[in-house]
Amino acid sequence: MKHSVSLASPMSLKILQSGAILIADAHCAPWRTPFIDFLRALESGEIQTSQLILMGDIFDMLYGPIPRTYGYNTEGLELLNRLSERLEIIYLEGNHDFLIAELLPRVDVFRREDQPLIMSYEGKQIAFSHGDSAMGWGYELYTALIRSRTVLGCLRLIDTLGGGFIVTWLEKQMKRKKHCRPIEHFERLMANRIEELKLDSVDVLIEGHFHQNRVFGFNHLSYINVGAFACNERYFTVQSIQNQPLLHEAVFRKEPR
Repeated sequence: MKHSVSLASPMSLKILQSGAILIADAHCAPWRTPFIDFLRALESGEIQTSQLILMGDIFDMLYGPIPRTYGYNTEGLELLNRLSERLEIIYLEGNHDFLIAELLPRVDVFRREDQPLIMSYEGKQIAFSHGDSAMGWGYELYTALIRSRTVLGCLRLIDTLGGGFIVTWLEKQMKRKKHCRPIEHFERLMANRIEELKLDSVDVLIEGHFHQNRVFGFNHLSYINVGAFACNERYFTVQSIQNQPLLHEAVFRKEPR
């Protein structure tokens, strides 16, 4: 399946701000809470930014039509809603957190079908995407099904009638998942995907999803796969691209380990 992206005109592009903070794949859950500490640090002013870009899979299980998943994430959602009153928050939905715009009314939420988001920075066009695009027809079918409100409504009913066994099973799977494994031949795999995406006018593509923390060039394009916050609390700050990388990596530690 071929993918193409309709790029906005330069006058309509969102502006990427210097000092913006990017976070990908925090997989926040009651059993994994460093992202909550990070949001508290933002709220207290310990960490400062005027623009926060969340690259998807911020929550391990957050599905808009499934109210039971809100309970796992109440504190994180409340913190994001408070922060959104005083800073710009952009949220790219991932494959673990979707159909969530109604939960975050002041946050700019971008669905999978609205990605990549193209932003302007220092004369460059920077594309942001969670990363689970151009993954083949099987994945396209799967992701369409899991985002269907009809399918989710049926699953919610079954889960309720079954005493919550579906969400409980999902929780067990999420706890077992390993987030920090290297992917063999990653550069070659990404080159094939980028070819499918046809981002001819984009200078930089930034994605999460794969948790690899890698940078490489593909023809005219600079590709950045940001590291997962869930692995070691990595986050990234946008800096000037004059003679240095676009993103500065930092590691958040609320408490020494």
